[in-house]
Amino acid sequence: MQVGAVIRRTFEIYVDQAPVLMPAAAVVFVVSSLLSVVLVAAAPALAIVALVISIVATTLFTGMVVELVADVQDGRRDASVSQLLRAASPMLGPLLLVGILAGFGIVIGLVLFVIPGVILMTIWSVAAPAVVLERLSATRALGRSRELVRGNGWSVFGVIVVMVVLVVIVGGGVELAAEAAGTAAGLGARVIIGVLTAPLSSLAAAVLYFQLRSSRSDEVVSGAASL
Repeated sequence: MQVGAVIRRTFEIYVDQAPVLMPAAAVVFVVSSLLSVVLVAAAPALAIVALVISIVATTLFTGMVVELVADVQDGRRDASVSQLLRAASPMLGPLLLVGILAGFGIVIGLVLFVIPGVILMTIWSVAAPAVVLERLSATRALGRSRELVRGNGWSVFGVIVVMVVLVVIVGGGVELAAEAAGTAAGLGARVIIGVLTAPLSSLAAAVLYFQLRSSRSDEVVSGAASL
C-alpha cells in the first residue's frame, strides 16, 4: 500500500465532495458548539449534556463520511446527504463504543508507555469504517481493523503522521493569522479550522479501509493462483 496514493485519494474526495462535507461539518461543529454554549450558560451542570451531544454529532458525522467514501468508489456520489445519514444511523451505538474503547486504550498506551499507544492507534485506525460498512460490533471491528492493517503497519502509520502534520500546519497557520486580527477572529478561526479539518481523519480512515481490503483481496487471489 502506497502512503502517497492514500493521501492523494483522500484529498481528491475532500475537494470533489466539499459541497457535501463542508455544510455537514458546519452543522456538527457550529450548531453543537452554539448548543453547548447555551446549555452551559443556562446551567453549568448541563456541560455533560453538551459534551454528549457533541460526541454523538461527531460520531454520526464520521459514519456519514465513511458511507460517502463507500458511495463514491464507482467515481460518483449517488446518495443524498440524508440517505448517507440514514445509512450510518443504525451503527451509531457501535461507533460510539468503538470510539470509547479505542480512545481509552490509545490514551492509556500513550500516557504510560507511548509506543503501545502508537501501535494501537495504527492497528485500530480502520475500526470505524469496519463498523459502518461491515455492520460489526465494536469489539469485532477492532479485531477486523487489526486483521486488515497486518503487514501494512508502517504504511498506515505513515498516513496517520502525514494527516496529523497537515492538520497541525493548516490549523496553526489559520489560528495565528486570526489571533493577530483579534479575539473575535480567533474564535471564528477555531470554528473554521474545525469545519475544514473535521472530514480529513474520517476520509483518510475510510480510504485506508478500502485500500487495505483491496490489498487483502489481492493477496487471496495471488495465493489461490499459486496453488
